[in-house]
Amino acid sequence: MASTSISPLPRLALEPLRAAVLDRSTKGLPPGTEGLTLAAVGEQGWHVLAGDLPLPLAVIRKSVLEANSRWMKAFTALNGLEISPHGKTTMAPQLFDLQVADGAWAITVATVQQLDVCRRFGVRRVILANQPIGRQAVDACFSAIRENGIELYCLADSLTGVSLLAEGAARLPPSSTHPLHILVEIGFEGGRTGTRTREEALLVARAVGEVPGLQLAGFECFEGLQPTPAGADRLIDEVIAVAQEADDAGLFAAGRAMVLSAGGSSLFDRVGERLNAAAFARPVVKVLRSGCYLTHDSLSYAAAFRRILHDTSLALPEGGLEPALEVWAYVQSRPEQGRTMLTVGKRDISYDSGMPVPLRWYRPDGSMAAPQPMPAGHTVLALNDQHCHLGTPLDSPIAIGDMVAFGIGHPCTTFDKWAFLALVDDDYRVIDGIRTFF
Repeated sequence: MASTSISPLPRLALEPLRAAVLDRSTKGLPPGTEGLTLAAVGEQGWHVLAGDLPLPLAVIRKSVLEANSRWMKAFTALNGLEISPHGKTTMAPQLFDLQVADGAWAITVATVQQLDVCRRFGVRRVILANQPIGRQAVDACFSAIRENGIELYCLADSLTGVSLLAEGAARLPPSSTHPLHILVEIGFEGGRTGTRTREEALLVARAVGEVPGLQLAGFECFEGLQPTPAGADRLIDEVIAVAQEADDAGLFAAGRAMVLSAGGSSLFDRVGERLNAAAFARPVVKVLRSGCYLTHDSLSYAAAFRRILHDTSLALPEGGLEPALEVWAYVQSRPEQGRTMLTVGKRDISYDSGMPVPLRWYRPDGSMAAPQPMPAGHTVLALNDQHCHLGTPLDSPIAIGDMVAFGIGHPCTTFDKWAFLALVDDDYRVIDGIRTFF
Protein backbone atom coordinates (compact mmCIF):
# COMPACT_ATOMS: atom_id res chain seq x y z
CA MET A 1 0.00 0.00 0.00
CA ALA A 2 1.13 3.54 -0.73
CA SER A 3 2.26 5.68 2.18
CA THR A 4 1.11 9.22 2.80
CA SER A 5 3.39 11.66 1.02
CA ILE A 6 4.68 14.88 2.50
CA SER A 7 6.85 15.71 -0.50
CA PRO A 8 6.52 19.19 -2.01
CA LEU A 9 4.09 19.66 -4.86
CA PRO A 10 5.38 20.70 -8.29
CA ARG A 11 4.35 24.11 -9.62
CA LEU A 12 1.24 24.19 -11.79
CA ALA A 13 1.19 24.11 -15.59
CA LEU A 14 -0.13 27.62 -16.23
CA GLU A 15 1.23 28.25 -19.74
CA PRO A 16 -2.03 27.31 -21.54
CA LEU A 17 -4.00 29.49 -19.16
CA ARG A 18 -1.67 32.46 -19.67
CA ALA A 19 -1.87 32.03 -23.46
CA ALA A 20 -5.67 31.85 -23.55
CA VAL A 21 -7.54 34.75 -25.18
CA LEU A 22 -10.00 36.46 -22.84
CA ASP A 23 -13.58 36.76 -24.00
CA ARG A 24 -14.23 40.36 -25.04
CA SER A 25 -17.49 40.34 -23.06
CA THR A 26 -15.84 39.43 -19.75
CA LYS A 27 -16.91 41.62 -16.85
CA GLY A 28 -14.07 43.88 -15.79
CA LEU A 29 -12.48 44.29 -19.24
CA PRO A 30 -12.91 47.45 -21.31
CA PRO A 31 -15.79 46.95 -23.78
CA GLY A 32 -14.70 45.65 -27.15
CA THR A 33 -11.39 44.21 -25.95
CA GLU A 34 -10.22 41.94 -28.76
CA GLY A 35 -7.59 39.20 -28.85
CA LEU A 36 -6.16 39.90 -25.41
CA THR A 37 -4.39 37.01 -23.74
CA LEU A 38 -4.23 36.73 -19.99
CA ALA A 39 -0.43 37.03 -20.15
CA ALA A 40 -0.74 40.40 -21.90
CA VAL A 41 -3.04 42.04 -19.37
CA GLY A 42 -0.15 43.56 -17.45
CA GLU A 43 1.28 45.06 -20.66
CA GLN A 44 -1.75 47.27 -21.36
CA GLY A 45 -0.72 50.09 -19.04
CA TRP A 46 -4.14 50.14 -17.41
CA HIS A 47 -4.61 52.15 -14.22
CA VAL A 48 -7.74 51.65 -12.15
CA LEU A 49 -7.72 55.24 -10.86
CA ALA A 50 -7.39 56.64 -14.38
CA GLY A 51 -10.66 55.00 -15.39
CA ASP A 52 -9.00 52.61 -17.82
CA LEU A 53 -11.34 49.77 -16.82
CA PRO A 54 -15.09 49.89 -16.27
CA LEU A 55 -16.46 49.77 -12.75
CA PRO A 56 -17.50 47.77 -10.82
CA LEU A 57 -14.16 46.00 -10.79
CA ALA A 58 -12.74 43.38 -8.44
CA VAL A 59 -9.08 43.95 -7.70
CA ILE A 60 -6.46 42.07 -5.69
CA ARG A 61 -3.57 44.02 -4.22
CA LYS A 62 -0.50 41.95 -5.05
CA SER A 63 1.68 43.07 -2.16
CA VAL A 64 -0.99 42.17 0.41
CA LEU A 65 -1.82 38.87 -1.31
CA GLU A 66 1.81 37.75 -1.24
CA ALA A 67 2.29 38.91 2.35
CA ASN A 68 -0.74 36.85 3.44
CA SER A 69 0.62 33.79 1.68
CA ARG A 70 4.04 34.22 3.32
CA TRP A 71 2.41 34.69 6.73
CA MET A 72 0.51 31.40 6.49
CA LYS A 73 3.62 29.61 5.24
CA ALA A 74 5.52 30.85 8.29
CA PHE A 75 2.63 30.09 10.66
CA THR A 76 2.28 26.47 9.56
CA ALA A 77 6.05 25.92 9.62
CA LEU A 78 6.36 27.33 13.14
CA ASN A 79 3.62 25.05 14.42
CA GLY A 80 4.27 21.74 12.66
CA LEU A 81 1.19 22.00 10.43
CA GLU A 82 0.48 21.55 6.74
CA ILE A 83 -1.89 23.70 4.70
CA SER A 84 -4.23 22.34 2.06
CA PRO A 85 -6.08 25.54 1.19
CA HIS A 86 -9.65 25.28 0.02
CA GLY A 87 -9.53 25.99 -3.70
CA LYS A 88 -13.25 26.72 -3.80
CA THR A 89 -12.49 30.10 -2.23
CA THR A 90 -10.79 31.47 -5.34
CA MET A 91 -11.04 28.78 -8.06
CA ALA A 92 -8.01 30.51 -9.56
CA PRO A 93 -5.16 28.22 -10.65
CA GLN A 94 -2.74 31.17 -10.57
CA LEU A 95 -3.51 31.58 -6.88
CA PHE A 96 -3.28 27.82 -6.31
CA ASP A 97 0.22 28.07 -7.79
CA LEU A 98 1.15 30.82 -5.34
CA GLN A 99 -0.03 28.61 -2.48
CA VAL A 100 1.90 25.63 -3.85
CA ALA A 101 5.02 27.79 -4.19
CA ASP A 102 4.61 28.67 -0.51
CA GLY A 103 4.46 25.03 0.53
CA ALA A 104 0.83 23.94 0.29
CA TRP A 105 0.62 20.21 1.00
CA ALA A 106 -2.44 19.85 -1.26
CA ILE A 107 -5.32 21.84 -2.70
CA THR A 108 -8.77 21.16 -1.28
CA VAL A 109 -11.91 21.14 -3.42
CA ALA A 110 -15.60 20.52 -2.82
CA THR A 111 -16.89 19.16 -6.15
CA VAL A 112 -15.65 17.05 -9.04
CA GLN A 113 -15.79 20.11 -11.31
CA GLN A 114 -13.29 21.75 -8.98
CA LEU A 115 -11.28 18.53 -8.98
CA ASP A 116 -11.21 18.68 -12.78
CA VAL A 117 -9.76 22.21 -12.65
CA CYS A 118 -6.98 20.83 -10.46
CA ARG A 119 -6.40 17.96 -12.87
CA ARG A 120 -6.31 20.32 -15.84
CA PHE A 121 -3.59 22.54 -14.39
CA GLY A 122 -1.46 19.88 -12.75
CA VAL A 123 -2.24 19.88 -9.02
CA ARG A 124 -0.73 16.59 -7.88
CA ARG A 125 -2.34 16.18 -4.45
CA VAL A 126 -5.99 17.00 -3.83
CA ILE A 127 -8.45 16.65 -0.97
CA LEU A 128 -12.05 16.35 -2.12
CA ALA A 129 -13.65 17.51 1.12
CA ASN A 130 -16.96 15.82 0.41
CA GLN A 131 -18.26 12.29 0.12
CA PRO A 132 -18.71 11.69 -3.62
CA ILE A 133 -22.27 10.70 -4.47
CA GLY A 134 -23.56 9.54 -7.84
CA ARG A 135 -21.79 7.56 -10.53
CA GLN A 136 -20.35 10.62 -12.27
CA ALA A 137 -18.71 11.93 -9.12
CA VAL A 138 -17.43 8.55 -7.96
CA ASP A 139 -16.00 7.68 -11.37
CA ALA A 140 -14.35 11.10 -11.61
CA CYS A 141 -12.36 10.25 -8.48
CA PHE A 142 -11.11 6.95 -9.83
CA SER A 143 -10.42 8.47 -13.26
CA ALA A 144 -8.26 11.11 -11.60
CA ILE A 145 -6.01 8.60 -9.87
CA ARG A 146 -5.90 6.28 -12.91
CA GLU A 147 -5.31 8.85 -15.64
CA ASN A 148 -3.55 11.69 -13.84
CA GLY A 149 -1.79 9.83 -11.04
CA ILE A 150 -3.09 12.38 -8.56
CA GLU A 151 -2.79 11.55 -4.87
CA LEU A 152 -6.48 11.98 -4.09
CA TYR A 153 -8.22 12.04 -0.72
CA CYS A 154 -11.99 12.06 -0.34
CA LEU A 155 -14.43 11.74 2.55
CA ALA A 156 -16.76 9.00 3.72
CA ASP A 157 -19.27 9.17 6.55
CA SER A 158 -21.48 6.12 6.04
CA LEU A 159 -21.39 2.48 5.05
CA THR A 160 -23.56 3.36 2.06
CA GLY A 161 -20.99 5.91 0.96
CA VAL A 162 -18.24 3.29 1.21
CA SER A 163 -20.37 0.89 -0.84
CA LEU A 164 -20.71 3.50 -3.59
CA LEU A 165 -16.94 3.92 -3.62
CA ALA A 166 -16.49 0.15 -3.69
CA GLU A 167 -18.68 -0.01 -6.81
CA GLY A 168 -16.55 2.70 -8.39
CA ALA A 169 -13.37 0.82 -7.56
CA ALA A 170 -14.80 -2.26 -9.26
CA ARG A 171 -15.69 -0.28 -12.39
CA LEU A 172 -12.36 1.58 -12.57
CA PRO A 173 -9.85 -0.40 -10.51
CA PRO A 174 -6.93 1.74 -9.33
CA SER A 175 -3.39 0.45 -9.23
CA SER A 176 -1.94 -0.78 -5.96
CA THR A 177 0.35 2.26 -5.88
CA HIS A 178 -2.47 4.80 -6.37
CA PRO A 179 -5.41 3.87 -4.14
CA LEU A 180 -8.18 6.33 -3.36
CA HIS A 181 -7.31 7.68 0.09
CA ILE A 182 -10.28 8.00 2.43
CA LEU A 183 -10.71 10.38 5.35
CA VAL A 184 -13.59 9.40 7.61
CA GLU A 185 -15.59 12.50 8.42
CA ILE A 186 -16.62 13.29 11.98
CA GLY A 187 -19.67 15.54 12.35
CA PHE A 188 -21.87 16.88 15.11
CA GLU A 189 -25.55 17.23 15.85
CA GLY A 190 -27.05 20.05 13.81
CA GLY A 191 -23.97 20.25 11.60
CA ARG A 192 -23.48 19.17 8.03
CA THR A 193 -22.18 15.78 6.91
CA GLY A 194 -20.12 13.45 9.07
CA THR A 195 -20.67 10.52 11.40
CA ARG A 196 -22.53 11.35 14.58
CA THR A 197 -21.09 8.66 16.87
CA ARG A 198 -17.65 7.21 17.49
CA GLU A 199 -18.97 3.71 16.86
CA GLU A 200 -20.32 4.71 13.46
CA ALA A 201 -17.02 6.32 12.50
CA LEU A 202 -15.08 3.18 13.37
CA LEU A 203 -17.51 1.02 11.39
CA VAL A 204 -16.94 3.23 8.35
CA ALA A 205 -13.17 3.08 8.86
CA ARG A 206 -13.25 -0.72 9.05
CA ALA A 207 -15.38 -0.92 5.91
CA VAL A 208 -12.90 1.23 3.99
CA GLY A 209 -10.10 -1.17 4.86
CA GLU A 210 -12.03 -4.09 3.39
CA VAL A 211 -12.40 -2.58 -0.10
CA PRO A 212 -9.63 -3.19 -2.68
CA GLY A 213 -8.60 0.12 -4.17
CA LEU A 214 -9.46 2.16 -1.07
CA GLN A 215 -7.07 3.03 1.72
CA LEU A 216 -7.91 4.49 5.11
CA ALA A 217 -5.86 7.69 5.35
CA GLY A 218 -7.23 9.28 8.50
CA PHE A 219 -10.03 11.35 9.98
CA GLU A 220 -11.24 14.88 9.56
CA CYS A 221 -13.96 17.38 10.44
CA PHE A 222 -15.22 20.82 9.52
CA GLU A 223 -15.27 22.94 12.65
CA GLY A 224 -16.19 26.21 10.92
CA LEU A 225 -19.89 25.96 11.81
CA GLN A 226 -19.17 25.73 15.52
CA PRO A 227 -20.36 28.93 17.22
CA THR A 228 -17.52 29.06 19.75
CA PRO A 229 -13.86 28.04 20.00
CA ALA A 230 -14.83 25.61 22.77
CA GLY A 231 -17.24 23.88 20.39
CA ALA A 232 -14.49 23.57 17.81
CA ASP A 233 -12.20 22.09 20.46
CA ARG A 234 -14.75 19.41 21.32
CA LEU A 235 -15.21 18.41 17.69
CA ILE A 236 -11.48 18.27 16.94
CA ASP A 237 -10.89 16.30 20.15
CA GLU A 238 -13.46 13.78 18.94
CA VAL A 239 -11.51 13.39 15.69
CA ILE A 240 -8.38 12.73 17.73
CA ALA A 241 -10.14 10.21 19.97
CA VAL A 242 -11.59 8.25 17.05
CA ALA A 243 -8.25 8.28 15.27
CA GLN A 244 -6.55 6.91 18.40
CA GLU A 245 -9.07 4.07 18.66
CA ALA A 246 -8.64 3.26 14.97
CA ASP A 247 -4.87 3.20 15.36
CA ASP A 248 -5.08 1.00 18.45
CA ALA A 249 -7.35 -1.37 16.51
CA GLY A 250 -4.79 -1.73 13.72
CA LEU A 251 -6.94 -0.15 11.03
CA PHE A 252 -4.04 1.70 9.39
CA ALA A 253 -1.45 0.09 7.17
CA ALA A 254 1.88 -0.55 8.86
CA GLY A 255 4.37 2.29 8.47
CA ARG A 256 1.75 4.65 7.11
CA ALA A 257 1.40 8.21 8.38
CA MET A 258 -2.10 9.19 9.47
CA VAL A 259 -3.79 12.35 8.17
CA LEU A 260 -5.80 14.43 10.62
CA SER A 261 -7.48 17.48 9.17
CA ALA A 262 -9.96 20.24 9.88
CA GLY A 263 -11.15 23.05 7.79
CA GLY A 264 -12.46 26.49 8.54
CA SER A 265 -10.69 29.80 8.12
CA SER A 266 -12.03 31.36 11.32
CA LEU A 267 -10.89 28.78 13.88
CA PHE A 268 -7.62 27.51 12.46
CA ASP A 269 -5.84 28.22 15.72
CA ARG A 270 -8.06 25.71 17.50
CA VAL A 271 -7.17 23.08 14.89
CA GLY A 272 -3.46 23.62 15.45
CA GLU A 273 -3.65 23.70 19.23
CA ARG A 274 -5.76 20.56 19.58
CA LEU A 275 -3.87 18.50 16.98
CA ASN A 276 -0.52 19.54 18.43
CA ALA A 277 -1.65 18.43 21.88
CA ALA A 278 -2.36 14.88 20.67
CA ALA A 279 0.22 12.07 20.78
CA PHE A 280 0.23 9.03 18.48
CA ALA A 281 2.52 6.08 18.01
CA ARG A 282 2.64 6.64 14.25
CA PRO A 283 3.54 9.78 12.28
CA VAL A 284 0.69 12.26 11.82
CA VAL A 285 0.22 14.76 9.00
CA LYS A 286 -1.76 17.65 10.54
CA VAL A 287 -3.59 19.47 7.76
CA LEU A 288 -5.42 22.78 7.89
CA ARG A 289 -7.84 23.41 5.03
CA SER A 290 -8.25 27.17 5.50
CA GLY A 291 -8.70 28.99 2.20
CA CYS A 292 -9.80 32.54 2.94
CA TYR A 293 -6.48 33.57 4.50
CA LEU A 294 -5.04 34.31 1.07
CA THR A 295 -7.10 37.44 0.45
CA HIS A 296 -8.64 37.67 3.94
CA ASP A 297 -11.56 40.10 4.30
CA SER A 298 -12.77 43.23 6.08
CA LEU A 299 -15.56 41.63 8.15
CA SER A 300 -16.00 38.16 9.66
CA TYR A 301 -12.55 36.73 9.01
CA ALA A 302 -10.94 39.97 10.11
CA ALA A 303 -12.82 39.68 13.43
CA ALA A 304 -11.90 35.99 13.73
CA PHE A 305 -8.24 36.78 13.13
CA ARG A 306 -8.26 39.43 15.86
CA ARG A 307 -9.54 36.75 18.25
CA ILE A 308 -6.80 34.36 17.13
CA LEU A 309 -4.11 36.95 17.76
CA HIS A 310 -5.50 37.55 21.25
CA ASP A 311 -6.26 33.96 22.29
CA THR A 312 -3.88 31.52 20.68
CA SER A 313 -0.94 29.83 22.34
CA LEU A 314 0.52 28.89 18.95
CA ALA A 315 3.64 30.61 17.65
CA LEU A 316 2.80 33.59 15.44
CA PRO A 317 5.02 35.08 12.73
CA GLU A 318 5.55 38.80 12.51
CA GLY A 319 2.81 40.76 10.79
CA GLY A 320 -0.61 39.31 10.15
CA LEU A 321 -3.37 38.84 7.61
CA GLU A 322 -4.75 41.89 5.80
CA PRO A 323 -7.56 42.37 3.24
CA ALA A 324 -6.22 42.04 -0.30
CA LEU A 325 -9.51 41.87 -2.23
CA GLU A 326 -11.52 45.02 -3.00
CA VAL A 327 -14.39 45.90 -5.31
CA TRP A 328 -14.36 49.40 -6.80
CA ALA A 329 -17.45 51.30 -7.97
CA TYR A 330 -18.48 54.75 -9.16
CA VAL A 331 -20.75 57.15 -7.31
CA GLN A 332 -23.68 57.19 -9.72
CA SER A 333 -26.31 59.34 -8.07
CA ARG A 334 -27.08 61.35 -4.94
CA PRO A 335 -30.87 61.42 -5.30
CA GLU A 336 -31.80 62.33 -1.72
CA GLN A 337 -30.29 63.42 1.55
CA GLY A 338 -28.58 60.60 3.40
CA ARG A 339 -28.50 58.19 0.43
CA THR A 340 -25.98 57.81 -2.37
CA MET A 341 -26.17 55.23 -5.14
CA LEU A 342 -23.10 53.41 -6.45
CA THR A 343 -22.52 51.09 -9.39
CA VAL A 344 -22.02 47.83 -7.47
CA GLY A 345 -24.55 45.26 -6.33
CA LYS A 346 -25.31 41.69 -5.39
CA ARG A 347 -23.96 40.45 -8.72
CA ASP A 348 -20.55 41.90 -7.94
CA ILE A 349 -19.82 41.62 -4.23
CA SER A 350 -20.54 39.33 -1.28
CA TYR A 351 -23.26 40.16 1.22
CA ASP A 352 -23.93 36.85 2.98
CA SER A 353 -21.53 37.65 5.84
CA GLY A 354 -22.38 41.31 6.17
CA MET A 355 -22.67 44.32 3.93
CA PRO A 356 -19.56 45.60 2.15
CA VAL A 357 -17.44 48.20 3.92
CA PRO A 358 -16.55 51.47 2.13
CA LEU A 359 -12.80 51.78 2.65
CA ARG A 360 -11.48 54.53 0.38
CA TRP A 361 -12.64 57.13 -2.11
CA TYR A 362 -10.95 58.88 -5.02
CA ARG A 363 -11.87 61.76 -7.32
CA PRO A 364 -10.42 61.04 -10.78
CA ASP A 365 -10.13 64.67 -11.90
CA GLY A 366 -6.50 65.20 -10.91
CA SER A 367 -7.30 66.91 -7.62
CA MET A 368 -6.30 63.94 -5.44
CA ALA A 369 -2.86 62.35 -5.42
CA ALA A 370 -4.13 59.04 -4.06
CA PRO A 371 -7.29 57.46 -2.61
CA GLN A 372 -8.26 58.74 0.81
CA PRO A 373 -9.83 56.84 3.73
CA MET A 374 -13.61 56.99 3.64
CA PRO A 375 -14.81 59.43 6.31
CA ALA A 376 -16.82 58.02 9.20
CA GLY A 377 -20.56 57.68 8.82
CA HIS A 378 -20.70 56.08 5.36
CA THR A 379 -22.47 52.71 5.66
CA VAL A 380 -24.00 50.37 3.12
CA LEU A 381 -27.75 50.26 3.75
CA ALA A 382 -28.77 47.78 1.05
CA LEU A 383 -27.71 46.13 -2.18
CA ASN A 384 -29.80 45.53 -5.29
CA ASP A 385 -28.63 43.44 -8.22
CA GLN A 386 -26.54 46.28 -9.69
CA HIS A 387 -26.83 49.11 -7.15
CA CYS A 388 -25.46 49.93 -3.71
CA HIS A 389 -27.41 52.16 -1.32
CA LEU A 390 -24.79 54.03 0.70
CA GLY A 391 -25.90 55.83 3.83
CA THR A 392 -24.22 59.22 3.55
CA PRO A 393 -23.65 61.99 6.11
CA LEU A 394 -24.83 65.46 5.14
CA ASP A 395 -21.24 66.71 5.07
CA SER A 396 -19.97 63.85 2.91
CA PRO A 397 -17.35 64.96 0.36
CA ILE A 398 -18.19 62.27 -2.22
CA ALA A 399 -19.79 63.35 -5.47
CA ILE A 400 -21.10 61.82 -8.68
CA GLY A 401 -18.21 60.38 -10.66
CA ASP A 402 -16.04 59.63 -7.62
CA MET A 403 -14.64 56.15 -7.10
CA VAL A 404 -15.15 54.09 -3.94
CA ALA A 405 -13.26 50.96 -2.86
CA PHE A 406 -15.27 48.45 -0.85
CA GLY A 407 -13.87 45.86 1.50
CA ILE A 408 -15.69 42.56 1.42
CA GLY A 409 -16.77 39.81 3.75
CA HIS A 410 -16.48 36.09 2.82
CA PRO A 411 -14.09 36.02 -0.16
CA CYS A 412 -15.74 32.88 -1.60
CA THR A 413 -18.89 34.75 -2.57
CA THR A 414 -17.06 37.67 -4.14
CA PHE A 415 -14.66 35.54 -6.19
CA ASP A 416 -17.51 33.51 -7.66
CA LYS A 417 -18.98 36.65 -9.24
CA TRP A 418 -15.88 37.34 -11.35
CA ALA A 419 -14.26 35.36 -14.17
CA PHE A 420 -11.53 38.01 -14.28
CA LEU A 421 -9.97 39.99 -11.44
CA ALA A 422 -7.32 42.67 -11.84
CA LEU A 423 -4.07 42.16 -9.95
CA VAL A 424 -2.80 45.62 -9.01
CA ASP A 425 0.21 47.22 -7.39
CA ASP A 426 -0.02 49.59 -4.43
CA ASP A 427 -0.85 52.49 -6.78
CA TYR A 428 -3.66 50.49 -8.44
CA ARG A 429 -1.80 49.97 -11.70
CA VAL A 430 -2.92 46.71 -13.32
CA ILE A 431 0.06 44.37 -13.45
CA ASP A 432 -1.72 41.10 -14.26
CA GLY A 433 -5.09 39.40 -14.52
CA ILE A 434 -6.45 36.52 -12.46
CA ARG A 435 -8.77 34.01 -14.15
CA THR A 436 -11.30 31.98 -12.17
CA PHE A 437 -13.17 28.74 -13.02
CA PHE A 438 -16.52 28.66 -11.21
